[in-house]
Amino acid sequence: MNLRATFTIPGDLATLTGGYGYDREVLARLPAYGVHVQHMSLPQGFPFPSAEALAQTAALLGGVDEGEVLLCDGLAFGALPASVLAQVHAKIVALVHHPLALETGLSVDAAQALCESEQVALTFVNSVIVSSHLTKEILIRDYSVDAMRIHVALPGTARAPRATGGDGAVHLLAVGSIVPRKAYDVLLAALETCADLEWSLTIVGSLVRAPDYADEVLRQAALALPGRIQFAGEVGSEALDGLYARSDLFVMSSHFEGYGMVLGEAMVRGLPIVMTCGGAMAQTVPEGVALKVAPGDVKALGQALHQAISDRDLRQVLADASYAAGQQLPTWDGAAQIIAQVLKEVAA
Repeated sequence: MNLRATFTIPGDLATLTGGYGYDREVLARLPAYGVHVQHMSLPQGFPFPSAEALAQTAALLGGVDEGEVLLCDGLAFGALPASVLAQVHAKIVALVHHPLALETGLSVDAAQALCESEQVALTFVNSVIVSSHLTKEILIRDYSVDAMRIHVALPGTARAPRATGGDGAVHLLAVGSIVPRKAYDVLLAALETCADLEWSLTIVGSLVRAPDYADEVLRQAALALPGRIQFAGEVGSEALDGLYARSDLFVMSSHFEGYGMVLGEAMVRGLPIVMTCGGAMAQTVPEGVALKVAPGDVKALGQALHQAISDRDLRQVLADASYAAGQQLPTWDGAAQIIAQVLKEVAA
């Protein structure tokens, strides 16, 4: 069965985040599984769209033929009001990376509004695709979505050469935009307790998505850890591959992740990991692969970092376990195949 579908994604598809990376991989692979998919670019500004952006979105979605299926990225879908969704004639499959209300840094009112909006939006769908089992559990428990309508398509992880590490001081790598949910302020505070050790940290990720927070983190690094932290900004895939290869320890301090795709990238390269367990991250990384602490716990994170940086043998044990786990991670073809099957079932 060959199917026509439209994949609606807000903003710039080339944006370097895990969610957009997921969308790009799926778009590229769906045709191989019998889905002729068209990318529809929605306006910028989601999940807080302007009235103009909502009007443009309503016109775009309403123009999709009744016989087609809409695959809607959750960054926009969860923020669409019933008045817009009521104008959609096509069948809808929502792709929810993680609920919008769980973004760190939102006011109580903003989080509540997003939660209510997403609850309403999800009543319009024929099926939901999520990128982790935890997100499925949250949608069932907190958003009243029928479990039978939710399908898990775990992100894929491309295979890559094993990291070789660097020479001299232990080099740490963190990957993710400088936004409150990634908790870089917590990471830097924890690293202050490791100032007696020889290490350096490179942080890869956008500095412009939350500029006020990024400025605070830059000031914190300059004052508390001068010369220890490099902010690389966004980098291309080749440069990122090089950073992974030369690193000795991967670190992640997020308050919440719907999956944590960069953890997969670290594991497939055999990097030892120190991480928090916010959201689905504890499920993504098996036991024995990482030193895990609760999100937001500066003391515990500092102790785990100190232990990993100072103990080469421990890093090697974690690295071997990480590499073994990485070779068992799902592929992008597997994710695309699941999504294609869901789209075909909805169309039928």
